[in-house]
Amino acid sequence: MKTKLLTLQDATNFFRDGMTIMVGGFMGVGTPPRLVEALLDSGVRDLTLIANDTAFVDIGIGPLIVNGRVSKVIASHIGTNPETGRRMIAGELDVQLVPQGTLIEQIRCGGAGLGGFLTSTGVGTIVEDGKQTITLEGKTWLLERPLRADLALIRAHCSDMLGNLTYQLSARNFNPLIALAADVTLVEPDEIVETGVLQPDQIITPGAVIDHIVIPLES
Repeated sequence: MKTKLLTLQDATNFFRDGMTIMVGGFMGVGTPPRLVEALLDSGVRDLTLIANDTAFVDIGIGPLIVNGRVSKVIASHIGTNPETGRRMIAGELDVQLVPQGTLIEQIRCGGAGLGGFLTSTGVGTIVEDGKQTITLEGKTWLLERPLRADLALIRAHCSDMLGNLTYQLSARNFNPLIALAADVTLVEPDEIVETGVLQPDQIITPGAVIDHIVIPLES
């Protein structure tokens, strides 16, 4: 069986200008730090980032914003990273703010192969602008379309050799759903164990959806 393991340097072969990348994490917690650093060091630019937030200027995906590598952000909030707001106001960065529940459901639909979903969140607000509305039984709904990416970068606590994953506490956050919604998914685990060590009921993300596993530093 072909191994899914690859070095961090090999992972950079998946990076290219103009791609759409989903990144797990909540204000940097659960974001894969080595993969983000490698993305920054690779020099790629004009990226579209899909993430819950843009973390802080020096944490999570924040350095990608600070260094001008991103042309568009789709996120639920940006307030913890003032550089995101500054670049948005200056016209240097396209920011699409999405209610958090709507955002993660768009990602879930993208991973599940669904055409979208109906929600009342945002009806009658600027969230509705440019979107199709549907009236059912006298109630107005917004049709929200799925989100997918070229590449997903996620972090896990433990991976086996097949890419079956566990997560640690709140670092789990959006990683399991993001893993499903990209053409290629790279995981940065804290540790790798032999296949069979993880019990089936421990596994949150099945290895079938993980394309490559970045070898931890100590391995």
